[in-house]
Amino acid sequence: MKVIVPVDFSETSSNAAEYAAGLIAGFDDVKMILYHLSAKADDAAKAPAQLDELCEKLTAAYKIDIESRCVLGHDLISHLEILVKSERADLVVMGITSHSELVQKFVSSNTLKMAETKACPVLIVQESAKYTGIKNVMLATDLQNTYYTTPAESIKKFLATFSPALHIVNVNSDHYIALTEQYEREKKALQGLFSEFNPEFYFLRFFDVEDGLHLFAQEKNIDLIISIQRDHSMMHRLFRPSTTKNISYQGNVPVLVVHEETT
Repeated sequence: MKVIVPVDFSETSSNAAEYAAGLIAGFDDVKMILYHLSAKADDAAKAPAQLDELCEKLTAAYKIDIESRCVLGHDLISHLEILVKSERADLVVMGITSHSELVQKFVSSNTLKMAETKACPVLIVQESAKYTGIKNVMLATDLQNTYYTTPAESIKKFLATFSPALHIVNVNSDHYIALTEQYEREKKALQGLFSEFNPEFYFLRFFDVEDGLHLFAQEKNIDLIISIQRDHSMMHRLFRPSTTKNISYQGNVPVLVVHEETT
């Protein structure tokens, strides 16, 4: 298994690297690649020493296999896509921030853009998130054509690695006492896909989907949210800035973005 972590030596990316190190610590045959893209030659000359320092720190703390790459270029997303394909990477881990508007725009937009590429699953780590284990996972679903579009194998591979409790959650303002026939069909489809993990289902009646997911995550001590990237995904809404929800959505629960199956 290979995990790529882009770093720009900010607190946000360094924290994402540390989270990734904690995530893979203790597993065999897992390699982390710390990747830095420099737009200027002067910066590229300094980067190897900075990468080595971060590698040494993470190796000492987590006893993991790490290597570093430093490249001169401008388009981070294009370079990452090429690296993912050439290395056959299983996961990219990137940070997201709620700092100043300028930093937020640069760091966060790159993170969300990478999640949209469908190159491989992307784990989005808030600047305040710390790895403490994966005991409870929320799969957020819109319950639309789930059997054919849910990337079950990617999700099950992750679940089998960490063996968490699986909470499948749908938030919709139309939910009342009983589920409609459509929702019952979609629920049965997901039960079949993830039967070996004994999922618990929750149907929450909220007018604001994000509020419902955030409150559920707090109540159930969710360690990680799985979001399926679709053309109209909730991913951007989970990280949207607003007067009540900044880009870290009032919390520190990382989001694993996997990509919808195509029929």
